[in-house]
Amino acid sequence: MKFTELGLNEHILRAIKDQGYDTPTPIQAQAIPLVLEGKDVLAGAQTGTGKTAGFTLPLLQRLSSSAKPKGKRPVRALVLTPTRELASQVAQSVRDYGKYLPFKSTVIFGGVSINPQIHTLKNGVDIVIGTPGRLLDLMNQRALDLRGVEYLILDEADRMLDMGFIHDIKKILKVLPAKRQNLLFSATFSNEIKKLADSLLNSPTLIEVARTNATSSAIEQIVYPVDKIRKREMLSHLIKENNWQQVLVFTRTKHGANRLSEQLGKDGITSAAIHGNKSQNARTKALSQFKDGSVRVLVATDIAARGIDIDQLSQVVNYELPNISEDYVHRIGRTGRAGNTGQAVSLVCIDEHEYLRNIESLTKNKIPQVQIKGFTPDPTIKAEPIQNGGGRGRRGGGSSKPRTGSRGNSGGGRSNAQRKRGENANGNSTRKPRARASHRD
Repeated sequence: MKFTELGLNEHILRAIKDQGYDTPTPIQAQAIPLVLEGKDVLAGAQTGTGKTAGFTLPLLQRLSSSAKPKGKRPVRALVLTPTRELASQVAQSVRDYGKYLPFKSTVIFGGVSINPQIHTLKNGVDIVIGTPGRLLDLMNQRALDLRGVEYLILDEADRMLDMGFIHDIKKILKVLPAKRQNLLFSATFSNEIKKLADSLLNSPTLIEVARTNATSSAIEQIVYPVDKIRKREMLSHLIKENNWQQVLVFTRTKHGANRLSEQLGKDGITSAAIHGNKSQNARTKALSQFKDGSVRVLVATDIAARGIDIDQLSQVVNYELPNISEDYVHRIGRTGRAGNTGQAVSLVCIDEHEYLRNIESLTKNKIPQVQIKGFTPDPTIKAEPIQNGGGRGRRGGGSSKPRTGSRGNSGGGRSNAQRKRGENANGNSTRKPRARASHRD
């Protein structure tokens, strides 16, 4: 099948050709015709399978074919995303595929000044892509009117629920018109996602191009057993020994990401950290440096990494296994994208064996384990709880019990200590900030 067979207009087809594509991915081939028919869609697919174009292309077509409202240009389409990076990625897709169309779009998120966003909205836009927190800020300031929305898209809905955005989403939904087309895209289908879909979608068509929580066959997965105190040493060894030039490394916590980045720098490996506490400018700079090769290693937490889309990224490393098993699927999905192959390496200490078992149970895949000469684990070391699901272990305290399956509510996977501090499972605050609105996502 070719894009020319999907009923897209000549302006969109021209833009697709400019991007170098002529054949849709499976999720695109299934979603585009359904969206063009005006149906609500619940779509699930692995990361890197082209979900963004799967809703961007038919959305632009639907906007083109429907009558334009009279008077001031209202917001006609709203795309909700969990992170700034993903919002920027979707916005770029809208610009790329809508370059020959007369629509105006804007991207809205926190971490930057709110005033330019207010100014843009005053001038009128057709499509708004944004994160829930900043959208609510603008609504509360009466700078954003969503009463004319005809199309609602929730992208990476599972991550939005995991980050505790469900209440923000419900507030946004209350002001939207009852009559609209709804699209929900998610990499995983937890019970919470199905519950949200039931309340949001009208007789939706379900699309799944791959088994839920499956990992791509294009990704080679390897586990390297290693003692915790030697993980950084092993990572530096692997990077230098294999001459890896572009490596995305995951840690559980923001502090861990900063510390590892600094340690790699001392080992002579250029590195940058990206996480929720970084300003948007710092996150954008780090990602840009990683993409252009001036930074060899990007150390990221799960939240910051959602939406990172890098062509032909060969290596992803789990420096620490995630305590939520589905996040393993999202992490390694940063490689092996768009028909390319990739490698996912996990450095696993004895404290993380239960995490590993749960990941293998979730993905129904036994990951090969390879011993690296000189890094054989000390058999006398006993497993100890991983503090708060993401601490350093060895000091006791907290719970090491990993989570699989549904993530529960906005607290998803938090320990009691994290709840008291107002943090989610990744160590990021779930409390409403006291800072100005311009610092919210």
